[in-house]
Amino acid sequence: MAHHLGLSTKNKWQIILGYFWILVGCLLAALSIRAFLYPNHIIDGGIIGLSLILGRLLGDSYISIFFFLLNAPFIYLAYRFIRRTFVIQMLVALLLFAIFLALLEHIPTFVGDPLEIIVIGGAILGIGVGLIIRYGGCLDGSEILGIIANKRYGFTVGQVVLFFNFFVFALYGLIFLDWHIAVQSLLTFIVAFKMIDLVIVGLEEIKSVSVITQKTEELCHAIIDEMGLGLTITQGRGGYSGAERDLLHILVERLDLADLKDLVLHVDPEAFISVTNIYEVVYGQKPKKNIRSKKRSTTRLFK
Repeated sequence: MAHHLGLSTKNKWQIILGYFWILVGCLLAALSIRAFLYPNHIIDGGIIGLSLILGRLLGDSYISIFFFLLNAPFIYLAYRFIRRTFVIQMLVALLLFAIFLALLEHIPTFVGDPLEIIVIGGAILGIGVGLIIRYGGCLDGSEILGIIANKRYGFTVGQVVLFFNFFVFALYGLIFLDWHIAVQSLLTFIVAFKMIDLVIVGLEEIKSVSVITQKTEELCHAIIDEMGLGLTITQGRGGYSGAERDLLHILVERLDLADLKDLVLHVDPEAFISVTNIYEVVYGQKPKKNIRSKKRSTTRLFK
């Protein structure tokens, strides 16, 4: 009974913390829009961008209303095609963002060079949206459209969102006949997009390294003893030669990747190495305490 109570309390605090960071993300995103982008006639992409275009045409005070109304069809699509828990988090994010947009309507405008506005405003927007996405929320219906298109037609979410955003920026240029601002809006979106990646993925990139080798024992000992990394061994067979080979799977931080490649080729000059990006590592048990390592590493879990 105590175990279940502890788990329930932990989950409860995790949920509260998640919604707290969604709130912070909505505040930052709204601050970026109201203080940096919109007063300088720069827009974001997606539904937010369409809302800002309508706000400039029909009145600043209606931006929050336009934002929520334009997202309403995508809330229904998320409910029908994704999952209900996601819809709740999306609704919370949309409501908080709309409220902050209204509350910050008369905040002082940031005055600076276009480059300063693009970089600072885009970075704050990206951090805010990144926090919302990282903790399960969503601010833009174009992402819902991307998820559905990915499931049904094979397009990536990024491709759909990028196409939608190009349409929004082009529409802005056509309506207001100001292509300089449209290009600045695109640059702001690129800055925000990179910041979203940093918030979600983090600065410490993890690489997945696969090594095909004939010197399995020597290589395993070298990787474990000299670098303190863990690994998983699977057996494979060459498609052309039919020869049996061992395949080593290793997770390594980006800064240690060069050392790992040097070590592998030193032990086995004929080894085949492939490297892929890993955006998240989830595990269910603690690493062993008796591992010798020159630094802490996520890949110990696989020892």
